[in-house]
Order: sequence, then structure tokens, then C-alpha cells
Amino acid sequence: MWSGDELDLDAYLARIGYDIARDGELAPDLRTLTALHRAHASTIPFENLDVALGRPIPLDLKSLQAKLVERRRGGYCYEQNSLLAAALEQIGFHVEGRGARNRSRGTTRPPVTHALLAVTVGGEQWLADVGFGWQGPLEPVPLRDGARVEQDGWTFGVAVEDDGTHVLRSLRSTGWMDVYAFSPQAYQPGDFTVLNHYSSSHPESRFLGQVVAQRPGADVRRSLLRGTLSLVRPDGSAEERILTADELAATLETEFGIELDAEERAGLEPLHPAGA
Repeated sequence: MWSGDELDLDAYLARIGYDIARDGELAPDLRTLTALHRAHASTIPFENLDVALGRPIPLDLKSLQAKLVERRRGGYCYEQNSLLAAALEQIGFHVEGRGARNRSRGTTRPPVTHALLAVTVGGEQWLADVGFGWQGPLEPVPLRDGARVEQDGWTFGVAVEDDGTHVLRSLRSTGWMDVYAFSPQAYQPGDFTVLNHYSSSHPESRFLGQVVAQRPGADVRRSLLRGTLSLVRPDGSAEERILTADELAATLETEFGIELDAEERAGLEPLHPAGA
């Protein structure tokens, strides 16, 4: 389903820094799922730069591999989780997609626009999501009501509401916060394509007309939205810095590991709030 047989697994493992001799043989078990999830989330940044530049966002595996693996770029949820799904499928995992509503922005009820994965290990499903940016988990989260996991000082939980809706939650200094909500309905790659079309082209998409780059981490989580760089730590402390247009490309490289060519640099500068 996820074109796992087409993936150059060795190249993917090299991209995320997974060394079989050092990190262990791959098998469809929880250790492998956890290790790959953490390596991917820590290495490949969340970013929307191609959307911001008005480029198409293809989700076929050849295009994903060329962009995220060979060019060492990042991507947003449909790209990130489709690539992870292909790797997991090749290893032997059973992988399903899910579609979620973002609840991290308050009480609004947005449409289903986020894509994540449900991976079955030993008869139990785990939430796997390397495409939600700085607020996402570093490791899989058990998909059962009341589950709670701590990941390097960041705590995540799952709640199941009365109508069967699953909710990923994050524990902050002010208490539990809903991150996103989704039904147990299985999504296929074609469903990701439909969601991707909205997010990459609809006038109301938050990914159009602005630069977004994010990266979760153990000690600090990074977010660049328009021209503001934010650093958030497990204890809730945070700092912000407003970038100049000239600093934008360099910050994408140093803080997020995104290398841009001259054409991309020139295209992104006008997207800074202050202009080029």
C-alpha cells in the first residue's frame, strides 16, 4: 500500500543516522519502531518551503525519496509520514493512515488536514507521527485510552472520547492540552493526496504565503513561523527572536539543517514579514 518495495532502505537509514551495526537489526517490533521514529523525527525537519514557493508537492515514493533523502530536505506531514510508512512496510510492519483535526490552536473546529500513522506491533496499535513539527512526539505513543508516556521530559497521552474519537494530548506547565483528534477510520495514500491538495493550494491553508519550519528535540524544540524563531524547553521556558530577512536562509540551515540553493533563497526572502 505504501510502496515500501520501492524504497532504498539503506539510503533512508543513512539519512536518519540509523546504523544497523550500532543500533540493531531491523524487525517489525517495538524496539525498531521506536528507534526509527526517534531517528527520523530528530533528523528530518518539518518544513513547508516548497508550498511557500508555489511548487507542487508530489507524494509518490520516488519524489519523496529524491527530496527528503537525496536532497536532504524536509517536508510536512503527508511527505514525512508517507516516507516513514514506506520504510516500516518494507521492514514488515502493518501500517494504516489516519486523518486528524488540529486542536492545538484553541477551540476552533478546523477540517481534517493532518496525516498520521497507526502501526500494529504484537496486536497493539501505536500512534506514529513524525510530521507534526515541534509539538509532535519523538517516539510512538500507545493508541489506548489513558496511555501516558514520557519522552525526555515531554509527556504525551491518549484519550478516547465518548464517540470513539482518539485524542493525542501533551502535558504542559498549565496542564493537559489537546494536540489533535482523529477517528479510528483507516486512511490510504490516496486520502493523503486529497488532504495534501488542500494544504498545498487552498487559499485558506495556513501553509501558503509564509515560511514554516519546525523540529522536535530532547533538550529544545524549534519553530520558525514567518520571521520569528522560537525555542521551547521541557520545563516550559521559551525564548523568541525576530529574524531579519537576511537571516532567514541562514537560520533555516543552522537551526533546522535545511540547505537552500540561490533560487530558493531569493524566493523566500519576499515571504519574510518585513519583505526582501
